Amino acid sequence: MSTVKLTINGIAVEAPAEATILEAARLANVRIPTLCYLKDVNPLGSCRMCLVEVKGARSLATSCIHPVNEGMEVTTNSPALRAARRQNLELMLSNHRTDCLSCSRSTDCELQALCREYGVDQYKFGDSGLEADYEFSMPHLVRDNSKCILCRRCVAVCRKNQHVGVIGTNERGYDTHIASAFDMPLAETSCVACGQCIAVCPTGALTERDDTGKVWEALADPGKHVVVAPAPSVRAQLGECFGMPIGTNVEGKLIAALRRLGFDKVFDVDTAADLTIMEEGTELLERLNNGGKLPMITSCSPGWIKFCEHYYPDLIENLSSCKSPQGMYGAMMKTYYAEKNAIDPKDMFVVSIMPCTAKKFEIGRDDMSAAGAGIADIDVSLTTRELAQMIKEAGIIWEDLPDEEADPAFGVASGAGHIFGVTGGVMEAALRTVYEIVTGKTLDAPEFHDVRGTKNIKEAEYDLNGTKVRVAVTSGLANAAELLERVRAGEADYHFIEVMACPGGCVNGGGQPHQPGDVRNFTDLRAVRAGALYSEDSGMALRKSHENPVIKELYDTYLERPGSHKAHHVLHTSYVKREL
Repeated sequence: MSTVKLTINGIAVEAPAEATILEAARLANVRIPTLCYLKDVNPLGSCRMCLVEVKGARSLATSCIHPVNEGMEVTTNSPALRAARRQNLELMLSNHRTDCLSCSRSTDCELQALCREYGVDQYKFGDSGLEADYEFSMPHLVRDNSKCILCRRCVAVCRKNQHVGVIGTNERGYDTHIASAFDMPLAETSCVACGQCIAVCPTGALTERDDTGKVWEALADPGKHVVVAPAPSVRAQLGECFGMPIGTNVEGKLIAALRRLGFDKVFDVDTAADLTIMEEGTELLERLNNGGKLPMITSCSPGWIKFCEHYYPDLIENLSSCKSPQGMYGAMMKTYYAEKNAIDPKDMFVVSIMPCTAKKFEIGRDDMSAAGAGIADIDVSLTTRELAQMIKEAGIIWEDLPDEEADPAFGVASGAGHIFGVTGGVMEAALRTVYEIVTGKTLDAPEFHDVRGTKNIKEAEYDLNGTKVRVAVTSGLANAAELLERVRAGEADYHFIEVMACPGGCVNGGGQPHQPGDVRNFTDLRAVRAGALYSEDSGMALRKSHENPVIKELYDTYLERPGSHKAHHVLHTSYVKREL
């Protein structure tokens, strides 16, 4: 790799020849502020916050897109630059509704942080006078364009990472705003509810729909039996909301916090992940042995499912009919758990804590009511961020929480269940079980490294007693589209495919803690967060779903066997073809 030498604020730096000034500055431990920039996704230079001085240049340069050159002399912090950045911020505020005290992003807003850093006068160009401009046709998201700074991050991730592209810039000049084509409601588009737009929004213009009020109401109702369970990846991200390092596993504190919020029982969706493997693995073997539709494609990611229904309706029969772990958890709560504890399902209130905003959409899908019509498997799905807000609102002192364990019955999970939150995790968990069932051999080392990592598309082939099984793993819907186009064209031949809607999997879900551009651009969030789940798996004695004693008991006492008629009624679902 060729390099160039330059100076930044008088500091000598050697940077890759293809680097930008922004990237080179990081090598010199110099932070240049950004708002619109997202590495590899949104290199626009439109916000003008990353301006720098380059010796000999006629004007200030936007460092996020300006390449480095041999001998370049760069200044990132001068009176002129500070004045320019301050003025840019003041101009943004002149067209921004600044009700910061009541904004859900207050203290977690990139615009607010920069305004504080540069000491801006928010009224220099007058009060914006803007009123709220809400769009909330989807169950997962609220858009308020009065807080939009037109950074276009949301537009970029929707189009480039997720292939969907249902939002863009409408009109021109002062009237420019972000919306769907013809300003139609988002619900009338092919939005898949993945929430990646929310995850990258630097302000409060995009937020998840707040369902915490419903949970508080249920917790205060003495007639409701309220249970809760977090998804695998939540334990590896929740700590970020309380100032802990990225990738810290806070499983014990998470469970302790949920108990102190007042839930009657605290379970673990990872148990349902193990249940998913038993049903999905059985379904895969059934298709392999009896000429079923192949390749079979995983169904754990509701954003992916909706994407398939819109964009690849011809592949719906390839989808596993298994509910997601969230769906299986809710179904088992309203059937097995309710019967075992003599509770009317109508008196139960089931909450899930998810890394994913698409889970809010999923709970309202048809065929998600195992206990009977009108009784949803899951009553409320909260994001990791919403749970953090509830913990803070309840006055729980996070740092002083002890480590506690989930309640029995649905509180024991294998390492395979834990890694569901990582791209390749569902595939690896399934392979651990399918391999041992088919071959009758015990895996001494259950890791399947070929399907790990954040590579866009991963492929592998495994020998199951003489049968060659070809698998593929992908995450991010643009990557999924690339893979599926190859399948459609007959250019790729697989037996089993794992797809996750969010790049990197659930650890990078739309409902996970916000991280500013400064962090996203220079830290591989997906890999660091995934490390926490792989570490938990590697330290466990129980690492395979089919060895989970709780799962064995569920089949022995209630579900009969994997793939049984009863299991299909409770744990499987159906899909619909949707219009684009």
